[in-house]
Amino acid sequence: MTAEPTPLTPTSTDEPPGWRRNIVLFLGGQTVSLLGSMLVQYAVMWHLTIQTQSGSVLMWSIVFGMLPQAFVSIFGGVWADRHHRKLLAMGADTAIALATLVLALLMVSGVDDLWIIYAALAVRSTFAGIQTPAVSAMLPQIVPQRVLLRVNGLNQSIQSGMMLLAPALAAAIYASLSITAVFFVDVVTALIGVGLLFLVPVPRPPRPQGEVAAAGYFADLVGGFRYLASHASVRWVVGLMAVVMVLLGAPSYLSPLVITREFGTEVWKLTVNEVCWSAGMLGGGLALAIWGGRVTQRITLVIATMVASGLFTVGLGLAEGLWAFFAFGLLIGITFAPLTSTTMTILQESVEPEMLGRVFGFVGIVMTVAMPLSMVVFGPLADEVDVRLLLVVAGLLLLLAIAAILASPSARRSLAAVSRPDPDADQTRA
Repeated sequence: MTAEPTPLTPTSTDEPPGWRRNIVLFLGGQTVSLLGSMLVQYAVMWHLTIQTQSGSVLMWSIVFGMLPQAFVSIFGGVWADRHHRKLLAMGADTAIALATLVLALLMVSGVDDLWIIYAALAVRSTFAGIQTPAVSAMLPQIVPQRVLLRVNGLNQSIQSGMMLLAPALAAAIYASLSITAVFFVDVVTALIGVGLLFLVPVPRPPRPQGEVAAAGYFADLVGGFRYLASHASVRWVVGLMAVVMVLLGAPSYLSPLVITREFGTEVWKLTVNEVCWSAGMLGGGLALAIWGGRVTQRITLVIATMVASGLFTVGLGLAEGLWAFFAFGLLIGITFAPLTSTTMTILQESVEPEMLGRVFGFVGIVMTVAMPLSMVVFGPLADEVDVRLLLVVAGLLLLLAIAAILASPSARRSLAAVSRPDPDADQTRA
């Protein structure tokens, strides 16, 4: 007999009042804002591809669109611990909307030089480096600890759903209107997201007892590095995330090459491939949202999904037939969603509230740099050796990395220390 999932209802008087309403407003605002950002991402990529047909142009668009976020995330994490996280997130989202509005108005007036697009991408990326740590650190302030894993799973599902919807919607707007129409839509969605977040009560982050209010940003930044250096559990969890992003980044980027080289260049085949990966993450996130409350050994789930991802990546490289290839992409997506959501939840639960911003600033660097770094290594190799071989190697390296981590007694002890949820976490965050 299958046990029913626990209901998403409060059981403790210490839980923040109105938390269910706040979750709906928070996730609703982030979803609307994310949709606009994804529309711009796809529209810009297609616009540059169609207008220039240059790989170098696309490379520079990635550089300007990702590296500023990686750099600013360090300082964004410090700001998220020193200032009001909600106001930071609202201000950053508003600045991104303004940059997009300026770009749209310039293009409407006939100015469409590449440097204008690069500049807008850099500004968007810069403020994303401020917004992302603040949002990640804010979530455990408004969500009871006992449902945090499930809310993260739901958030992952929403993001995956947007990955299914955004390409089709961006294509429809871009094809029937223009790229500037996409930019205007992004401005509207950003303002809606800011408005919904405004309605969510979020307290200021606490400062450690005895800390001097006038302490400089550099001191806080150094404090973040010292925190990572002195907390092995947090360091190992962030390390797991880095390993996963580096070694799963290559399969996600290289899978279209296998399709075009072996199965043809029809657009529907590439589309189905993207849909399978996104649908898998959607399904994995929903499963975690429904049954995540019953997970008591978080690290066991992380390691199990990492092993499954490695095996499925090897299977992706060995799959014969187009539909078998699609199936393994779906399976990787299913395991990837609970893997990333669970590691995020562990950090949100185990890191002290006053340090969350800085820790997620470092996480932002990992998330932003790891996958491009993966392509720096695997991308050129894909032009020299069989892509399928690279997929098999990536999967085997992931399995070897897991074995190496588990072989370390200190790693096992550190990860075991944060495996189970803390039953007193809600009281300590109140």
